[in-house]
Amino acid sequence: MASGETYTSSLSDSLDTILASARAVREYGTVMSGLATVETLERNTGLSWSEVTFARLTASSVGETEKHDNPQQFSDTSFKLTPTVTVVQTFISDRVKARLNTKALAKMGKLAQNAIERKLDADGLTTLDGATNSQPGAGATLTSGVISAAGANIRGNTTEPSSGPIVCVLHSFQRKDLYDELVAAVGTYAIPEGETAKAYRGGYTGKIDNIEIFIDDNLTIDSSSDAKGGVFAKEGLLLIRGRSPWQETRREPNIGGGGDSVWLYDEYIWGERLAANTTSAWLWEIYSDCTAPTS
Repeated sequence: MASGETYTSSLSDSLDTILASARAVREYGTVMSGLATVETLERNTGLSWSEVTFARLTASSVGETEKHDNPQQFSDTSFKLTPTVTVVQTFISDRVKARLNTKALAKMGKLAQNAIERKLDADGLTTLDGATNSQPGAGATLTSGVISAAGANIRGNTTEPSSGPIVCVLHSFQRKDLYDELVAAVGTYAIPEGETAKAYRGGYTGKIDNIEIFIDDNLTIDSSSDAKGGVFAKEGLLLIRGRSPWQETRREPNIGGGGDSVWLYDEYIWGERLAANTTSAWLWEIYSDCTAPTS
């Protein structure tokens, strides 16, 4: 028999573990799906989303007394994208549901959808990696001029210029190079109110040459500490959605005393307009150094 005063440490075996909070690992969020042109494959219209592009016609001069006989032929090109299915499967036993803290169970519910959204975003970033044109190159420090040049190439595309919004997607480490470029004069001379002072106080945000900058840290940093973001016209990047996300559930009485298998599905595909145009397209890869900053 023990003697002395009684504290919680003396009765630890009698204390229930009650969670005050539970959380899921934070996600970077889905950036790409909000930047592309989103189209939906209508029901009962086949497996593929199709778009027909008509080539330009050529006009010519004709004199007052000249008989003109030079008809211009209409020609078209079909562009097709076929959505594919993505799935996440989970299984939770009845024993887990009966014993696990309710706060923890509540947080677990959204993890499958987070996985679908993360894959959707990653697949969109992979499309940037597939661009024909790439600047400034592995190991190179990103500068604002590279982004401006990509935008100029998109707007001035000789095959088909883009007149819509243009955006840029970068990793946070790539954006740091733009910040460093903008605030390089800090400490050298007095900085008046303006873009440099704003960036120094609040971080780098906004536009370069009317190209809005977005950060997506789902971008992969390769073994050489480089990453591939991109500058693209919103009309140049397509996200084709098939069926809306759906769920299937199957009762599993034969596993561990019973439980439920759940499958969460989505159907989509990313695609690039003008992908075959090797001279100048509506998507430019930004391939640059992405080393973790130290100063």
